Amino acid sequence: MSEPKFFSAPETVSLGDIATWAKAEIEVGSETLEVTGVAPLEDATPGSLVFFDNTAYLKQLETTSAAACLVGKRHKGKVPEGVAVLVCADPYRSWAMVLAKLFPDAMIPADRTKVFISDRAFVDPEASLEDGVTIEPGAVIGKGVEIGSGTVIRANAVIGSDVKIGRDCVIGPNATVQHSVLGNRVYLHPGVCCGQDGFGYAMGPQGHLKVPQVGRVIIQDDVEVGACTTIDRGANRDTMIGEGTKIDNQVQIGHNVVVGRHCVLVSQVGLSGSCTLEDFVAIGGQTGVRGHVRIGMGAQVAAVSVVSEDLAPGGRYGGTPAKPVKQWFREVAAVRKLAERGSGS
Repeated sequence: MSEPKFFSAPETVSLGDIATWAKAEIEVGSETLEVTGVAPLEDATPGSLVFFDNTAYLKQLETTSAAACLVGKRHKGKVPEGVAVLVCADPYRSWAMVLAKLFPDAMIPADRTKVFISDRAFVDPEASLEDGVTIEPGAVIGKGVEIGSGTVIRANAVIGSDVKIGRDCVIGPNATVQHSVLGNRVYLHPGVCCGQDGFGYAMGPQGHLKVPQVGRVIIQDDVEVGACTTIDRGANRDTMIGEGTKIDNQVQIGHNVVVGRHCVLVSQVGLSGSCTLEDFVAIGGQTGVRGHVRIGMGAQVAAVSVVSEDLAPGGRYGGTPAKPVKQWFREVAAVRKLAERGSGS
């Protein structure tokens, strides 16, 4: 449930406005119906808006007390009598669009209504800040840094010398950014470390000699990076994160990695040095990708997999090592049958 102390919303909104925001058609109900909040199906009150897109929650839909429901065309007949029906192409996406209108503060992890530079922050005299930049207490802005208008540097963040940060970005509390260039509307959540040394050593019997990491991190527009994720700078070329990519918490991205546009990396993914993800790749949580591997455009990799060789574009993969999912499922089934036979069951 939303908490007004954290995220305020209008007291009421009409069903007509919700339909407009959601790009939905009202099939049951009046445009003037007032909605007073949003909620999960099972917690909804008579004024709540809900959504339904997963039959696993059919029982909750059947007993919901909601005022209105966003639903796809094939499930609209499952909405109980007395609940307004808004039919849309993708209920979850429509839900996101409505929430963005109702709770704009939740879209921006910082207060942009108060523009200030705290007297408890350190800003090097040779840093260049456009109008409208906010620097919170304890932040450190190094020599030669450039920061675009509308950007918020949260408390205790550290921006290293000569870093460039675009407009309308948010650098979260305790984040560090060095040897990096960030585009516009980049969000780094709390504790992100961006641009530190990559893990490069010339190994040998006489000891492990550190290889200087002389590249950068380049993050393009509209990238979001989750809390405590680490992005190493390149060794001899840049580490690149493409436009629109979304990275979850606690992801590790090694030196020289290239992540394409609109990729999705779920928590605890590890990308070893010099691997390449083409555009629209999605990787499930706790998956590891070996160095110098290429994953083709639009490929999807299941959670807890190991990618040890190149993957073709558009495929669905899983397992250790990762393989096409149909092959993986057959292998898992065969192993299960062997185990059952061995146990005498």
